Amino acid sequence: MSEQNVKATLSDAVDQVLTLVQAKGAHADVIANASESLSLKADQGDLSEHKVTAGQVIGVRVIKGDQVATSYSESLDSDSLASMVNAALTNASFTKADPDQKIRAEGQQIDSQDPTLFQADNTPIEDKIALALAMEQDVVNQPRATGAPYNGYGEQTQYQLLANTLGTRCYHRERSFSCYTAALLNHDGKQSMHLGASVSRRFADLDQAFATRLAYDTADALLEGGPVKTGQYAVVFEHNCLSELLGAFGSCFSGDAAKRGTNPWREKIGKPIADPALTITDIARIDGGMRSKAFDSEGFATTDTPLIENGILVGLLHNSATAHHFGVRHTANAGRSPKGGLDVTSRHDLIGAGKQSGAEVHGGEYLELVSLQGVHSGANAISGDFSFGASGFLCRDGKRVRPVRGITVAGNFYTMLNEIDAIGNTVTPNYDGAFFAPRIRFARLSIAGE
Repeated sequence: MSEQNVKATLSDAVDQVLTLVQAKGAHADVIANASESLSLKADQGDLSEHKVTAGQVIGVRVIKGDQVATSYSESLDSDSLASMVNAALTNASFTKADPDQKIRAEGQQIDSQDPTLFQADNTPIEDKIALALAMEQDVVNQPRATGAPYNGYGEQTQYQLLANTLGTRCYHRERSFSCYTAALLNHDGKQSMHLGASVSRRFADLDQAFATRLAYDTADALLEGGPVKTGQYAVVFEHNCLSELLGAFGSCFSGDAAKRGTNPWREKIGKPIADPALTITDIARIDGGMRSKAFDSEGFATTDTPLIENGILVGLLHNSATAHHFGVRHTANAGRSPKGGLDVTSRHDLIGAGKQSGAEVHGGEYLELVSLQGVHSGANAISGDFSFGASGFLCRDGKRVRPVRGITVAGNFYTMLNEIDAIGNTVTPNYDGAFFAPRIRFARLSIAGE
C-alpha cells in the first residue's frame, strides 16, 4: 500500500473517532499507527526466518469532565471504531477524577516530511538475505568461533497520525534498518558470547563489518577472563552499558514519577545533585539520532530539555498533565502509544562533553565494563542502590591488561554521579542512536570478585 493510501486510511479512521467523541460531548486525542516490517534470521548457513508483517492500531484517550480513559482497536472499520469510543467513554465514567489531564494542544499542525527519517529503499530482497547470512558466516569464519547463535536483519517503516478535538493534526513517518550477530566461543571448558549490531536510516549505511568485528573481538578478548580481587575500583562504562545504567534510573528525570511520588529528585529542582562537570540534556533531534520526532504524543512540537547543568538539576521531563500538576511549562515529552495512557518519555539522552582528554580519562588503573547482566532487576530507582553482574577489562593507562569476568559491580547511582574523576571531551553515540556521551570515569564502585 502506498503512503498516500495509508495516510488517507488513518485520516478517515481518526476523523470518525473524533466525530463520535464530540457527539458525546467529550474531548479526546487519537493516535493511529500503521507499520510494515521485515525480519530475517540466519542459522547454520540457512535462512531460518523470513517474516513480513504489516499492522495498524488506533487508540483514543477520552476526557469527559475530569474523568479520563483509553481504549484501542486493531481494526479500522466503523463498527470497531464505534465500539472503541463507547468502551472508552464507559470506562471513563468509572475512573477516578484526574483534573490535571486535559486536551491542551490546540490547533497544532505538524506534518513531518523530514527526508532523513524516511529514505527510499530499492534494495533487492536478495541483498538483504545475503546480509543476514553473511552476518553469521563472518563470525563462524573467525579462528576461535564456535558458532553464531543469533544473526539477523530487520527493517521497519512506521506511519503515525495524531489528532484531537481542538484541531490539532500531526503526521510522522520513519524508516529504519538494523543487523546483528552474536559470536560464541568455547575453548578449554570456557565459554564467551558477545553481541554486535548496527542501526541506520539507510540499508547502505549498515556497518556489517563493525557489528561482526565487535561481536567476535569482544567475545574472544573476554574468553580467558576471571574475577579481580574484591575492592573499590575506578570504572569506565562502555557506551551501551552506561546507557543501560542511566535507563534503569531514568525515573529520576520523570515528571510523571515525581507526580506519583516515586522520583527521589522531585524536590531537588535548582539544587546540586551531581559533579559540577556533568551536564545532561534531552535532545529532540541530533545528527545520527534514531528517536527524532517533530511532535510528542499530545501534539506539541518537540524541543530540547536541559535536565542537569553543571551538576544542578534544572528541570524534569513533563507532559501537559504533569506540568499542570506542578505549575510549570510542559517540555513536550508526552509519551503515549495507541494502546496506552499518557506518560512521559525521553528522546535522545545527551551527556555533554567534558574538558579531559582521552589520556586523562584513561590514566592509571581502572575497570572498563563492556557487558552488564540483570541491570533492571538489580537496580532500585528510588534508593539508587544497584548490584549486577559485569564483564570487562582491567586497564592501565588506556591499555587492557587482562579480561575480567564473574564479578558483581555495586554502588549507588546518585552517589556515583557525585564521584566522577573525569569526563572526556569527545561525544559519541551508542549503537542504536539513542544515547550520546563522552567517556566518563567514575571514581569508585564496589567490585565483588575473588
